[in-house]
Formats: sequence, structure tokens, C-alpha cells
Amino acid sequence: MSDYVIQKNPFIVPTTDGKLIEEFFGNASISLGDYSIAHMIAPSGWSEPFQNPAFDEITYVVSGRKKFEIDHAEVIEEIILEKNQSVCIKRGSKVRYSNPFDEPVEYISICIPAFTLERAGREEG
Repeated sequence: MSDYVIQKNPFIVPTTDGKLIEEFFGNASISLGDYSIAHMIAPSGWSEPFQNPAFDEITYVVSGRKKFEIDHAEVIEEIILEKNQSVCIKRGSKVRYSNPFDEPVEYISICIPAFTLERAGREEG
């Protein structure tokens, strides 16, 4: 038994919105611990519905910009991250992610505990 795991072939999560999701560690790839780490590229115009995740999500932007909308009791706060910036959205926050900009956004996402659709708590639409 080894004391480490090298991941050379991340799991490509199927999407219908043009977003590339390469999960290196997590429930879809190698179930190792209760966290997930993924590399993502979201095209211009991409967005997701509001969600109330049951995990902390750390986002680090590699290139481009990513918009976060955090709903504080019906008051929406907007955060825009740029290259080499990061944020931790705490579990239980109502948040929407998008890329309304002209260029794709490339970023790394770490979720603790690991991302699952059930834990994402996405709203309909």
C-alpha cells in the first residue's frame, strides 16, 4: 500500500453548458477523503442557478474573471475575482456563479466536504 496517489487522468464530468470540469480527486474520480479538487474552464456567457451548498468551496482563478452573487437575505452582493485571486464561499451561503465576461474563465475549485449534486443544493432553473 502506498502513502500517496498520483492522478494522471482526471475524470471529465459530462456537462451540457460548455463548461469543462476535470475532477482530480473527489467522488467522481478517486474517492479519497471527503474533499474534491477540480480544474474548470467556463466559457463566456456561462452561468448556474443559485445554490445553497453543504460544503465550503475555495475558488482560485487561473485566468479570466468569475462572478459570484451572494444572497444575504434578499440583498445581493457581487464579487468578481480576477487572475491570481481566490475566495472561500462558506457552506450554507446562497450563491450563484457565472462568467458574463467576453473571455473564458479558468479556475481551480476545492470543496470540503466533497462536491456532490445533492450537496450543491441547486435551485431549479
